[in-house]
Amino acid sequence: MAPKRLELLKETVATVSRVAFLHNPSDASNVVALQELQGSVGALGLTLQPVGVRDPEEFDHAFSVMSKEGINGLIVEAGILTMTHRTRIVGLAAKARLPAMYGEKAFVEDGGLMSYAANFAEQCRRAATYVDKILKGRKPAELPVEQPTKCEFVINLKTAKQIGLTISPNVLARADKIIK
Repeated sequence: MAPKRLELLKETVATVSRVAFLHNPSDASNVVALQELQGSVGALGLTLQPVGVRDPEEFDHAFSVMSKEGINGLIVEAGILTMTHRTRIVGLAAKARLPAMYGEKAFVEDGGLMSYAANFAEQCRRAATYVDKILKGRKPAELPVEQPTKCEFVINLKTAKQIGLTISPNVLARADKIIK
C-alpha cells in the first residue's frame, strides 16, 4: 500500500520531488512500508527522506528537519505512535503547509490532507469471521492469511484549501470519500 500512497501523492501534487516518510523505526510494519517505498521512489522520479520518530517528543524536531531539508511532500505511516498523536502530526503538517498522505483515514477526518488505506471496520468484520471459524473448531494454522481487498482514498478539501493546494478533478474522481 505504501507505494500506492506515494503514487497518489505525486499525482495530486505534481510539484512534489522530495518526500519525507514519517515512521516509527521500532514498528516492524513501518519498517516494511519503508522498504516498499524505497523500491518505488526512483520510478516516480522522487527522493525519499526517511524520518524516524520513536517518541512523541521527537515530532517537532522531525518537522524542523523536514523544513531544513526542503521536503515538499510527506507520507505518514500508521502505527500506534502516529495514530495516538495524529492530531499533533496533522497540525504540524498543516503549519508547515506540507501536502501529506496518511496511512489511515482517521488522520484525514482529523484534518489531514488525504489517506489511502484499508477500511479498518471491514478488517474487523473479517477478523470476526476468523474468530468464528476458530471457535467452531478450525485450527488457526489452517486458515489462510488474507490481505485487504478494498482500500479507500479519502481527501479533505478544507485542508487542501488551507495549505493552498488545488486538487485536480481527475484525482477527486478517484476518491472514495471527500471531506468538504
